Amino acid sequence: MYNLLSGLPVIEASSFVASPTAGLYLAQFGAEVIRVDQIGGGPDFRRWPVTAENNSLYWENLNRAKKSVALDLARPEGRELLQALVRATGQFVTNFPAGGFLSHELLAEGCSDLITVRVMGWADGSPALDYTVNNSVGYPMLTGPGPEPVNHVLPAWDLLTGAYAAFALLAAIQRRAATGEGGEVRLPLSDVAIGTVANMGGIAEVLYTGENRPRLGNAVYGLFGRDFTTRDGQRTMIVVVTPRQWANLIAALNLGEAVAAIEAARGVSFAKDDGLRFTHRDALYPLFEQAIAARDHADLAAAFDAGGIVHSPYRTMLDAANDPALVADNPIFGAAANPSGFTYPAAGAFATIPQADRQPPRPAPRNGEHSEAVLAERLSLSSGEIARLIDAGIVGVG
Repeated sequence: MYNLLSGLPVIEASSFVASPTAGLYLAQFGAEVIRVDQIGGGPDFRRWPVTAENNSLYWENLNRAKKSVALDLARPEGRELLQALVRATGQFVTNFPAGGFLSHELLAEGCSDLITVRVMGWADGSPALDYTVNNSVGYPMLTGPGPEPVNHVLPAWDLLTGAYAAFALLAAIQRRAATGEGGEVRLPLSDVAIGTVANMGGIAEVLYTGENRPRLGNAVYGLFGRDFTTRDGQRTMIVVVTPRQWANLIAALNLGEAVAAIEAARGVSFAKDDGLRFTHRDALYPLFEQAIAARDHADLAAAFDAGGIVHSPYRTMLDAANDPALVADNPIFGAAANPSGFTYPAAGAFATIPQADRQPPRPAPRNGEHSEAVLAERLSLSSGEIARLIDAGIVGVG
C-alpha cells in the first residue's frame, strides 16, 4: 500500500474481475475506493474459491483496501442513493450497462465534470467474458500442441482491462484538471484483446503471411525456448534471449562442437540470431534434449544461474505459495484481518517505491461495512435518515 492517490475518492459498482481489479489497483495506491453492492453481495460475492463457511477468497482479495456500501439496487430509492454517491464523488468505475440508471449522461446531469470509466464486453454493449473474448481473437488455437483449442486458465484480458481502466481514470482526471471537462471512457474487453494482439504484431503477422502461426506446444515462437526434462525427472523451461545467454548455455552443456557442426552443415551462425535458432530447432532440440537428460536438475540450475541463463522448473501453485522468495520473504505480502477469518499472506501494491514507506495490505470490507459512514460523509445524511433507510431495507450494514 502507498498513498500516492490519497484524497482521490472513487465509486465502484462492479462485479467479477476486470472492473474490481481497476478499483483494487487504485486502492492499493491510496485512493478511497467505495464499492457499492446489492445488500447481501453481488453476483460475485460467493465466487469460488470459497472456504468451508462459503466465504469467497476470490472476492476477499480483489476488494482489499476498499470501503463497502450495501444498497437495495432493485428499489428506486437504493438506485437514487448510488446515483447521488457518484455525483457527489465525481469519479466512477463500473461494468454496469451503458444505458439505464447508471448511464453517464444521466449521472452527469448532476455532475457535469463527472468521469466514468465503463468496462464492457463488446463495444456494442453485448456481453462477453475473458474466456469467450480469448476464443474470438485466436489464442486458444495457438496454445498447446493442437489440433484441439486450449483455453488459458488465467483471465488475462480481464486483468489487463482492469489495469488499463485504472490508467484511463487517471488520464481522464489529468485532462479534467487541464480543461475542466469530464467524460466517459468505455473499455471493452474485446478491444483490449484485439488491440493487444495488434500491439504484439499478431494482426500484421497473419495478414503478411496469409496464414496462422503453427502450434508449437511449449516452444517459444521466434526464440530458442522450450521445456526439457532432466535426468531426475524435473521438467524445466529454458529460454535464450541474448547472445551471451546462448554462448553460456552451450558452454554449460558442453555442446560447442555439436552446435558448430550444425552451423557448418547448414551454413548459418546461431551466435547472434534468435530467428535462426528457432528456424533450425529441428536440429538443435535433439542435442539439448540429450544433454539435459544426462544431468540432474540441481546441477543444471547451478550452472545456468552462474551463466545468467533464464530457466525455471515447472511447479504447482501450492509450490509457489510455499516459496519464500515469491511469498514469505517478498515485501509485497503482509498480514491482514481477513473477513473470512482465514489467515494467509495478503498481496499489497505490486510496485516498490524506494523513496516511500510501504504500508501493509489492508483487508477487504464486509458487505455494507461502511454504509453509514459513507452516506453521512458523502451525502450529509443525518443519523436519523440513515436509520430510516436501514429499517426500510434500502441500506445494508455489515
